[in-house]
Amino acid sequence: MTDEAADEILFERRGPLGLITLNRPKALNALSLGMIRAMQAQLEAWAADPAVTRVAVRGAGGRAFCAGGDIRRIYECARAGNERDLYAIWQGEYGLVATVARFPKPYVALIDGIVMGGGVGISVHGPYRVASERYSFAMPEVGIGFFPDVGTTHLLPRLPGRTGTYLALTGARIGPGDALAVGLATHHAQAADFDAILDGLAAGRAIDGVLAGLAAAPPPAGPLVRERGLIDDCFSGESVTDILGRLDVAASAHASFAAETAALLRTRSPTSLCIAREQMRRGPGLSLPDAILTEYRLVTRVMEGHDFFEGVRAVLVDKDNAPDWRPASLDAVDPAWIAAAFGPADRPEPSFA
Repeated sequence: MTDEAADEILFERRGPLGLITLNRPKALNALSLGMIRAMQAQLEAWAADPAVTRVAVRGAGGRAFCAGGDIRRIYECARAGNERDLYAIWQGEYGLVATVARFPKPYVALIDGIVMGGGVGISVHGPYRVASERYSFAMPEVGIGFFPDVGTTHLLPRLPGRTGTYLALTGARIGPGDALAVGLATHHAQAADFDAILDGLAAGRAIDGVLAGLAAAPPPAGPLVRERGLIDDCFSGESVTDILGRLDVAASAHASFAAETAALLRTRSPTSLCIAREQMRRGPGLSLPDAILTEYRLVTRVMEGHDFFEGVRAVLVDKDNAPDWRPASLDAVDPAWIAAAFGPADRPEPSFA
C-alpha cells in the first residue's frame, strides 16, 4: 500500500473474510487516488487467494459510507493543467468500479450514511448492498456541472419505470425504503448490527443466512415510491424541455412534488441535464464496461468545458451556491455537441472490460 493511502483505507483478514474499511471520515470517506489504487491491488490479491471466500466493504465514522471521489483534487489537477494526475484519477476510479462489478467472489457492501458518486460505484455493482437506517443515496453530479457516472449509465435506466431518469436528472437523495423498492439496496439492517454481520461472514456462514438473520423491519417508502406515477409520466419526456413541461403541467394541478422537482431541475447545469438525459436513452443498450467507457469519453469533454469548474467553485470552493452556467438555458445547449461528446475520446482510451 502507498504511504498516501496507509491511513485512508484499511484491509483485514478475518478467517475467510477480506474486510475493507474506508477511513477518511472527516472527508466523508471520499476516494483519493491512493485509496483507489490500494483497493484495486487488494481486490486483485484476494480474487487470487483461495483462502478468501468473500469480501466486505464499509465506511468509518457513521456519517458516510463514501461520498464519492475526491472532486476537489480533480478540480485542482485540472486547473493546474496536470493531465497526468487528472486522468490517472478517472482511469483508476472507473477501473476500480469495473473490478468490483466483475469480482469473482461474493462482495458485501455495508452502507451506513451517505453513498454518492464513487461510493455508489464501489457498492451498487456488487451482489449484496445492505442499507442501514441512515442510508442516503444520491447521484448529484448535475448540480456541479458534471454527469452521473461510475457505471450509472448502465444502472439507472434499468431501474423500474423512470425512477433512474429522475435520480439522474435531479440528483435527489433517497433513503433506504426507496432504495430497497427499486433495487439499489438488496437488504436492510440496523447499523448497530453491522458488526454482527461481519462476525457471521468471518465465521464462514452462508451470506444469505447471515443477512436474513439480522434483517431489520422494512423501512417506510419515500417519494420515489409515493410519486412513482408522476415520475414515470413526467420523466418519460423525450427531452429535458419536455420533462420540465410535463412537470409544470402537473404542478399547475397542485402537485407540490412536481413543482419542487421542476424548481430543482432549473438549478442544474443545462448541459449536464442534456448529457444525463442522453445517458438514460443510450444506457439500456450498453454493457457495463461499455457504459463506463462512455463515461470516460464524456469526462474528457467535460474537463475541457466550463460548467464543471464553475459548479465545483460554487458548491465546494466559494460555496456561494450561485453557479453561472454556460450556456444558461436548455435552448442554448447544442444538440450536436451533446451527441459528439459520446463519441471516441481524442486521447488514448483505457479498457474497462
